Amino acid sequence: MNHVKRWYESIGKILNKTDPNMPAILILFSIVALFSIVFAIGLGPVSVTPSNVIKILLSRIPFLTDYIAMTWEQLDENIVWGLRFPRVLLGMMVGASLAMTGTAMQALVRNHLADPFILGVSSGAAATATLGMLFGVFAFLGTYALSISAFLGAAMTIILVYSISRVKGRINITQLLLSGVAISMIMDGITKMITLSAPNALGLHNAAFWMSGSLAGAKWAYLTLPFVTTIICMVILMLNYRALNALLLGDETAGTLGINVRRIQKMLVLVSSLLAGTTIAVSGAIGFVGLMVPHITRLLVGGDHKRVFPVCALLGGILVVWVDVAARMVIAPAELPLGVLTAVFGGPFFIWLLKKNTKV
Repeated sequence: MNHVKRWYESIGKILNKTDPNMPAILILFSIVALFSIVFAIGLGPVSVTPSNVIKILLSRIPFLTDYIAMTWEQLDENIVWGLRFPRVLLGMMVGASLAMTGTAMQALVRNHLADPFILGVSSGAAATATLGMLFGVFAFLGTYALSISAFLGAAMTIILVYSISRVKGRINITQLLLSGVAISMIMDGITKMITLSAPNALGLHNAAFWMSGSLAGAKWAYLTLPFVTTIICMVILMLNYRALNALLLGDETAGTLGINVRRIQKMLVLVSSLLAGTTIAVSGAIGFVGLMVPHITRLLVGGDHKRVFPVCALLGGILVVWVDVAARMVIAPAELPLGVLTAVFGGPFFIWLLKKNTKV
């Protein structure tokens, strides 16, 4: 019991939001992320032991190939390298992207209830994606028809919202939110019209499944764009963490502190939309992650965006990876939509955290 108590106290000292030990926290969550990747790859309708997963992954490193004895079956290698590893990596990227987008949006609108899809990008993506899936409008784009069509819908929506929200050359936050809601409702109406006109039930099922969020279509070819986008946008957000901290104090206060509020607002809209649009293009709309993870992160390390962004990226990735494991195992060999489980599992946990950390 004493060992457990000391361990709990040491964790409490590290995760102290007034003065967190950031190097220790980042190392801790990075280790958890690595373990999550290894174990998540091995879990599924066909299990692969963690030792075989590690050996298979190491055998793919050129200078280690000759030193790894092949003690696994070819089926295991096909499952690990061809199916689950790209899926788990995509889950890490999607989770990190959603968590950072949620954090940026909450700073932009100064509202902790904001999420990555508050400006209607998910509704725009759903409209064009369902149009492509049900009627083959974007079939000429080939293998990437679904991803490109979803991204185009998200981009078109954010351009409309941005154009409407500009007042005398500046972004009006109230108008930004209201225009996001309005355009989202319009796109949802268009999506329902498309689905009601669906030529077959199978296409309608596939469209509904995609709109609920899934990593089932993960391929190595799909990883490059979200990886590059996530890294570039994270660097941009980290470089502007002081400006985001100042924005929480209000536009006028941020301006008196020397922050170019107009430029920062435009940057946040652009970066958040790019992250959200790319994420939707490869995984559909996975809700609740971008709302929940920033809150959990702030409860752990405080509200300074310099601390929040790297931690929420790791937490978001870990959460999506494990929820995806549940999605493919609960009713195996079939799968549940990932977005449904993030809400079902994440909601009660988030409520528990809020009650635990607030005095009612």
